[in-house]
Amino acid sequence: MTTEERLQNLEVPRGPIDVVLDTDAYNEIDDQFALAYLLRAEEKLHPQAIYAAPFSNTNAKDPKDGMEKSYVEIKKILRLAEKEVPVFKGSEEYLPNEQTSVLSPAAQDLAERAMRYSPQAPLYVVAIGAITNIASAILLKPEICENIVVVWLGGHARHMPITDEFNMKQDIAAARVVMQSGVPFVQLPCAGVVNAFSVSGPELRLWLSNKNPLADYLAENTIKAAERYAAGKPWTRVIWDVTAIAWLLNDENRFLFSRLIPVALPTYDYLYSTDESDTLMRYVYFVNRDALFKDLVDKLTS
Repeated sequence: MTTEERLQNLEVPRGPIDVVLDTDAYNEIDDQFALAYLLRAEEKLHPQAIYAAPFSNTNAKDPKDGMEKSYVEIKKILRLAEKEVPVFKGSEEYLPNEQTSVLSPAAQDLAERAMRYSPQAPLYVVAIGAITNIASAILLKPEICENIVVVWLGGHARHMPITDEFNMKQDIAAARVVMQSGVPFVQLPCAGVVNAFSVSGPELRLWLSNKNPLADYLAENTIKAAERYAAGKPWTRVIWDVTAIAWLLNDENRFLFSRLIPVALPTYDYLYSTDESDTLMRYVYFVNRDALFKDLVDKLTS
């Protein structure tokens, strides 16, 4: 890959593109929105595969349980959307270190699939969970870095004092593998940037409820989860992962502002390294919340 090709692949893509999505879909309510948005943006985005990512929290006892539940949730969204896309199970554990891949159907599919692409016509890999599957594919076949662009919702903004963000801290080794691999890399930081993309219950009821089965599920699932967490208090809910799909649709910066900055690796104590790389990455620093929410509603209800 030439420097010119690499810089071109850090720009918003033009025209129809092939996309794979790596998602911990059962973790929260935002992954479902991102998958639905991808499926409804078919004029530009052509989903080729969906990978179930590992996670562990109160919704899953361990990474394997999180991945398995995500696999089921992905299938549910595809049924509601009446779409057929190949779905692959991902890793059952996080990377043990920065040299060892974790074999899974998802990692193997990406390692093989990416070889059909090129720097001139890359495969876009959108990751909205722990980035284990993507790192494993790169460790299996490093040459795929020439043929893919990785768009990741993970980590916090560079100006935040600490980056103990959920997707990053679950597998810091995987984040480090991907970010130092040389792959064209786009980061959407959570706290300090993407947290601006929040929605409220009245908005969801007004714009999504009673529109179609998919929109109904997304609205009801979000409201139920948010009201349970809020316990009678006012609330809004950030639907983080939608912004990663929005990057691919960001013609003329209509949803997101970004800039090129040097790669800074996350450290194991939840900071960004002060030793910046010579390699550039794309860093999103602003979300146009209303413009993006309008486009999301339009696509989910059309």
